[in-house]
Amino acid sequence: MHDFVVVGAGPAGSRFARRAAASGYDVLVFEQGEVGTPLACSGHVSTDIWEFTPAGAREKLLQNEVYGARFHLGGADSRAYEFYKDDPVSNVIDRVGLDKVLADAAREAGADLREHHTVVGVTEHRDHVAVEVRGPEGVESHRAKMVAGCDGPKSRVRRELGLPEPDELLHGVLGFDETPDYQDFVDVHLTVPRFFAWRIPRGDAGVEYGLGMAADSADVRERFDALVDDYGADVHRRCSGLIPIGPPRRVTGRRSFLIGDAAAQTKPFTGGGIRYGMTAADHAAREIDSDDPGTLGDYERAWRADLRTDIRLGKLVRAGYSAPTVLQRAGMTLFEGEIGVHMDRPTTLFSREQLRALFSR
Repeated sequence: MHDFVVVGAGPAGSRFARRAAASGYDVLVFEQGEVGTPLACSGHVSTDIWEFTPAGAREKLLQNEVYGARFHLGGADSRAYEFYKDDPVSNVIDRVGLDKVLADAAREAGADLREHHTVVGVTEHRDHVAVEVRGPEGVESHRAKMVAGCDGPKSRVRRELGLPEPDELLHGVLGFDETPDYQDFVDVHLTVPRFFAWRIPRGDAGVEYGLGMAADSADVRERFDALVDDYGADVHRRCSGLIPIGPPRRVTGRRSFLIGDAAAQTKPFTGGGIRYGMTAADHAAREIDSDDPGTLGDYERAWRADLRTDIRLGKLVRAGYSAPTVLQRAGMTLFEGEIGVHMDRPTTLFSREQLRALFSR
């Protein structure tokens, strides 16, 4: 009988496994394939990411520092509205490498992390959870006091236990040009219905292009090809994945809980969920006692109290992507220039730093 079975060794799963194992819990983690693959997520993250990683990770993973963003209402040659800071706003990292570093940290903390193990069944009982797993040696049965679903937008744990679905799923597409680019600005194009497209310079690693659209959109690939062609990029490697938006009303069961993309703990205005997911993982590790199912409610309250306001404001920010062009142009003209906001926290739109930046122009 394990204390926790964790399904999924992405950032959220590995972060929870590391923290729980370090607290003395018996933690077993299953990853469907090899940790970090296939890539389905951007490597553009806030500088806070290093608070969640072991020593030396920044030196190993950092690819570029970003100081601002150029917003476009048209294509690559359209008018650019620049928003920036004097210090780095964000970092571009080796995204696959991040997963591996976090998984290694979980193992070092004492978690038993097994790759190439696919969870095929999860059943909650009065005093335990039964987990069926298909591994290299066949189907295995495991029991745990609780199960953590950290298995992404199409979570098997969520589906098996009948937990509510996210409000929305977007389809994200990424492509990579290997030509080195050392610019310190990202480009954001508000030309995609209800979301946006982007270009991210990655230093020696080249350039990342991407966009997100409604999961049922028929022209997502055509729009991506148009973005790449507009920049004259030579994209050799592509990948895609789903982006969950809008946490469901409940992310816990009787002896189960969801973290990260499985719980749609993402930013509605960018789709990014690495920091939100690991923040929620820390709340789970602090609040949940595997011997006391009542503590699942403590986790629900803790992560929502921390992230709820930013998620709600993030929805308002995203609504601006679909505003009439004349309003978008007026708003960006008004606020263009130095900023004092945090890329993960829309609440900082009202911070002292942001007000100082606005009134100092």
